[in-house]
Amino acid sequence: MIGLIQTDLHQTLSACRAMASHSAFSKCPLTGHAADTAKSMRMTRNGGSTAWMSSLKALRSTLYALRSTLYALRYTLYARGHRPMRRPNFIAIIAGIAALPLATQAQQAVPSITQQNGAALYSQYCSQCHDAANSRTPNRSVLQSMTFEEVLRALSTGSMASIVQERTNAERTAIASFVTGKGPEAPPASTDVSGQCAQNPAGFPQPLDGPRWNGWGADLGNTRFQPTAMAGLTRDQVPLLRLKWAFGFAGRTSAVAQPTIVGGLVFVGGGDREVYALDAKSGCTRWTFKTEAVVRAAISFAPISGTDQFAVFFGDVRANAYAVNALTGALVWKTKVEDHPAARITGAPALYSGILYVPVSSIEEVTGSPSAYQCCSFRGSVVALELATGKQVWKSYTIPEAPHPTKQNAKGTQLHGPSGAAVWSAPTIDVQRGAIYVATGDNYSDPASETSDAVLAFELATGRMLWHRQATANDSYVVSCFGADRTNCPESNGPDHDFGQSPVLVTLRSGGRVLVVGQKSGIVHALDPDQEGKVLWQTRVGKGGALGGIMWGSAADQDHVYVANSDVRFRPDGDRRLDPSAGGGLFVLDLASGKIAMQVPPASCDGRTRCSPALSAAVTVIPGAVFSGGVSGVLRAYATDDARLLWEMDTARDYPTVNGISARGGAMDGPGPTLVDGMLYVNSGYAQWGGQPGNVLLAFEIGNP
Repeated sequence: MIGLIQTDLHQTLSACRAMASHSAFSKCPLTGHAADTAKSMRMTRNGGSTAWMSSLKALRSTLYALRSTLYALRYTLYARGHRPMRRPNFIAIIAGIAALPLATQAQQAVPSITQQNGAALYSQYCSQCHDAANSRTPNRSVLQSMTFEEVLRALSTGSMASIVQERTNAERTAIASFVTGKGPEAPPASTDVSGQCAQNPAGFPQPLDGPRWNGWGADLGNTRFQPTAMAGLTRDQVPLLRLKWAFGFAGRTSAVAQPTIVGGLVFVGGGDREVYALDAKSGCTRWTFKTEAVVRAAISFAPISGTDQFAVFFGDVRANAYAVNALTGALVWKTKVEDHPAARITGAPALYSGILYVPVSSIEEVTGSPSAYQCCSFRGSVVALELATGKQVWKSYTIPEAPHPTKQNAKGTQLHGPSGAAVWSAPTIDVQRGAIYVATGDNYSDPASETSDAVLAFELATGRMLWHRQATANDSYVVSCFGADRTNCPESNGPDHDFGQSPVLVTLRSGGRVLVVGQKSGIVHALDPDQEGKVLWQTRVGKGGALGGIMWGSAADQDHVYVANSDVRFRPDGDRRLDPSAGGGLFVLDLASGKIAMQVPPASCDGRTRCSPALSAAVTVIPGAVFSGGVSGVLRAYATDDARLLWEMDTARDYPTVNGISARGGAMDGPGPTLVDGMLYVNSGYAQWGGQPGNVLLAFEIGNP
């Protein structure tokens, strides 16, 4: 090995001098050291193995640290348009620079990044949440499945930016390199984009009043029920579904934005800071729009009054709301709806009568965990914007009382409250009562509020809160409640039983109305919207937990509500691997009584890796059939009258794609399938909790019998 390193050092001299021509280098750092380094290594080899082993350990430690810095430098050169550095030269430079401490007897001062490498930085700033048992943050195995760029984006401008805001770019790079075990990938040699539509007609491929799925729940009541005329699919045709095309999202390990289909176009966020408009039948790309941050919410479509424009509306994870021309992809307006650094938009905006209603959530439940953080100051809200301009009409908080200083934690950090009650899901519009309904999450700090883990009703015109109905009291929680350092864990230390799904507004065959919603506690709640949320019935279908219970979306027709149960669990050995024997089950409840009319037992993992029978993804129903995707990666359709299996598709595999991106399916969580004009569209891939990663949008059509 010594000989190989000596050879590399001599080869490095010429490579390093060549690199000095780049503006990013002021001089070759090895020129004055190579001869002494090689001589020192020869003496070490002849002088004894102990000294050599000690030097080797120093080399290894320094190598890991400097590797991260050089990866960042290499990435910068690419970004500045320099020719790609040859990998052998790049590796030789790493080896040469890393060997410098051997020649100088470790007397030379080195940058701070070499003193505190990615492992140490991760331990100090990240491990409290990511290594915690039952934490809602992705664990190490999940992080390792991500790309370097994906993690670096999260640290630099994404969800984790506020946690590491005081860290340098080199330190963020070191963390990303450590947790993924990877460095940056070279940008593509060509800027040509595969999969563009050969011809872009001026208008929409299909009539706007034809088959469509708009927004999260397909209608103002968020029922996730698609009539036969819109679905273009009957129960008898479900077994004939076959894959037509696949579209890949570059550099992602999760596909979490539900597609919207209007006018023959598919509008979807890729999780890669781009929103796409695709031809619904072929999957070719009409346009792409670059966003400031990741879009994980469903997209809403509407005409802009007073103009001839049609636009799509959505939000990103930095709390920006957008309006984009639906035909061209040109920006119409962009509005930041919340300035809190942890704020984000995860639910689809709701549209009604020229107003866009935007739900606001946050990740302060995570960022508020460190003991030095003044937890917490975010409040959930609903923001009403003018559809044409993006100007704010009103903003109403889910907690009327503003956060204020409360007490100091055990380490002397000032705490604040009340906080939390984020709105994770799309609002529901009640035209009859002129109201808008949202479901909220837990509090982050004490004191707990009466509007967390609750269904709230606001007046559509003014934003005035009309009523609230709380399901779980005293549920204050941050991620550190499961960690080693519980300093910022609230005294109430609640069960983390948020509402992650939209309330579903249904008119029964009897003419009565019900507002039904599932909770992470595993309980389905039915409220009377005409009597200020009076509880009609409550039915437990799951054990509940921090990851559900009932997660992202239930569906309903006039008779029943269709509920997927997660109850996902990790193995008891503490390494946060999914338990393949726990969770799951699909339930059908009578809307009038709350009684369980039918249920489908959990499906076995059958030896699959990174698998759980949990059903976390939103479900979708058409007359006679209900569709449910599992963390296993299998999408199934069941008959609504007798629960017999109609169709199943294992999505966890590799796919050729229409846009040339390497793509694979995986776990299914978050969004559910959308069915329009004889086709089914669904995302596959969700690595967040240890499930199989994936980055693909799949489109199925009705095949021949």
